[in-house]
Amino acid sequence: MTVSVVLFTSDLRLHDNPVLVAALRESARIVPLFVYDDGVRTAGFDAPNRRAFLADCLADLAAGLRARGGHLVLRAGDVVEQVCAVAAAAGAGRVHVAAGVTHYAARREARLRAALERAGRTLTVHDAVVTALAPGAVTPAGGDHYAVFTPYLKRWSQAGVRDLVAAPRTVRVAEVASDPLRPRTANGGHSPGLAEGGETAGRRQLRKWLSTGVAGYEDGHDDLAGDATSRLSPFLHFGALSAAEVVHLARREGSPGALAFVRQLAWRDFHHQVLAARPDAAHEDYRARGDRWRTDEREIAAWREGRTGYPLVDAAMRQLAHEGWMHNRGRMLVASFLTKTLHVDWRVGARHFLDLLVDGDIANNQLNWQWAAGTGTDTRPNRVLNPVVQGKRFDPHGAYVRHWVPELAGVEGRFIHEPWKLQDTDRAPTGYPLPIVDLAEARTRFEQARTM
Repeated sequence: MTVSVVLFTSDLRLHDNPVLVAALRESARIVPLFVYDDGVRTAGFDAPNRRAFLADCLADLAAGLRARGGHLVLRAGDVVEQVCAVAAAAGAGRVHVAAGVTHYAARREARLRAALERAGRTLTVHDAVVTALAPGAVTPAGGDHYAVFTPYLKRWSQAGVRDLVAAPRTVRVAEVASDPLRPRTANGGHSPGLAEGGETAGRRQLRKWLSTGVAGYEDGHDDLAGDATSRLSPFLHFGALSAAEVVHLARREGSPGALAFVRQLAWRDFHHQVLAARPDAAHEDYRARGDRWRTDEREIAAWREGRTGYPLVDAAMRQLAHEGWMHNRGRMLVASFLTKTLHVDWRVGARHFLDLLVDGDIANNQLNWQWAAGTGTDTRPNRVLNPVVQGKRFDPHGAYVRHWVPELAGVEGRFIHEPWKLQDTDRAPTGYPLPIVDLAEARTRFEQARTM
């Protein structure tokens, strides 16, 4: 009887999972395995919000396998040691896993391959399934990756997305001992407004988005108060939803909003292919600008706490703390504010985001931060987003600000994004700080620093 191990990583789903389907096709029995990997924690990737969401994803995956006659095997420790132990216990000749794009994933695959080969077993690494298009699927002539999004988007659109595979009706498993599931309740410290995780919740959110939301995405995606975004990013990060399936379904919907949404999924793939080719970009400038970053701990703390005195910045940072998620327009603004207005190293912001974002992954988080800082792939590296102008444009009535910054709930609309103008009047907001920096002075400081 042939047995294979399926090592789940960022593909915690049964629908459109080519790794799982390939293993079931070639083997009489499989071992669906997830390892609570010590290396993820020691590498700094572990965080309470993602840990809690992961617990939901694993519980849902385990339930889906049980419904198909199987079960999920869980282990904890060093991923290589645990996979080898499970393969030996099951008599498995092959281990299937989806490729990763980070330094950590590459090292894990190399270690696992070597250990399995020493034991006479084989590792099969499938194309990454966390993206719609595998990172190396399209490349420019004479290069290993696209450094500019527009030509990448053209090739990405022409290449087409792979065919989908159906969820298995039955899962035949080999019996191997398992550790117990770690429920969400065992993971303290997560954000109070954190969303529910898992494939079932993800597919429910996807159906809702396609039926009631995506058609208006082109016109409404920057409306902060309207929150006209998909909220699918956490499910895509954990692979509880298939990016390929989401692209197929959005294209089938066919509206201008759906096509604008597909463009954002292409951005996600773009960042993965950049990081796959340049893993050092997770920590080093993709395009160094010679920045001599400032370090003002008081200003950094004010930014983290949502106490900068700029209402839209503070609202976005407070949303992040409460939900473990932030509207994309807010992400762009707070990143610009930290790196361009305060001229603080993008790595400081990226680390804070990774500590809180439920959808925080290395490719999108680090490279979006580099885009905002002007050290990444942005073709306009010196652009600065003005929080007052952004507020008047994308939160014109102040509804988003009032929701997240209750100190400003009673401020009239024309002052909601400039409450400091009321400081010497009886209408001044109580308990809200003055701006920590003057925008004009900060812009001049940044522009001078970039030209030195």
